Amino acid sequence: MIQTIMKIDGMMCGMCEAHICDTIRKAIPNAKKVTASKNKKEASFLTEEAVDIDRLKAAINATGYTCLSAASAPYEKKGLFGWR
Repeated sequence: MIQTIMKIDGMMCGMCEAHICDTIRKAIPNAKKVTASKNKKEASFLTEEAVDIDRLKAAINATGYTCLSAASAPYEKKGLFGWR
């Protein structure tokens, strides 16, 4: 699995978070565990394969929010309490 984390400016409320999540799901249909946080000013999701970061940034920016950065890295599921 690959985790993508995006720094997003402009989210002010829960509806903003939902709008970002919907935009990600439309741009990346196979995205799983899509979350957004106005407090952290970030959104994240998991995919099986690498995503087109530029396409994702363009989709976010087209909604009126600003994608400040985005990065993908391999994701390793943690076991119970972070142990293995």
